[in-house]
Amino acid sequence: MATEEKRAWIMVLVTLCSYAAYAAVVLGRAGSGPLAATPYRAALLWSVGLAIAASIVLHITVSLASKESGRRKDQRDREIHRFGEYVGQSFLVIGGVAALVLAMARADHFWIANAAYLAFVLSALLGSAAKIVAYRRGFGPW
Repeated sequence: MATEEKRAWIMVLVTLCSYAAYAAVVLGRAGSGPLAATPYRAALLWSVGLAIAASIVLHITVSLASKESGRRKDQRDREIHRFGEYVGQSFLVIGGVAALVLAMARADHFWIANAAYLAFVLSALLGSAAKIVAYRRGFGPW
């Protein structure tokens, strides 16, 4: 397995775990009150911060554990990376538009922040999934 494919798997794993933990904390705090009144800021910041730290540590670990030949990027790796990033960017645009619409509708900050966070999560998942599929099923010029 190429190092870049391993990095895509790491991104999927870290993203799913961090968002699941965030959702569990926020939903656990909600109780019977309105969800928008739930304190979410600290959980969101910790979730994002720990996800970044875990991703860095796991990327370094995989890079150190990989053979020298597996660490080299060829043209195919660069094209797959670019393709995955382009695919993932679509959810950032959708999330930005959703956050903008929520702000114009004067929605609570809770919903705006969570729409933006969900867009980042979906972007990472979709981009990584596109990379994994490209590595597994093949990738050719369009």
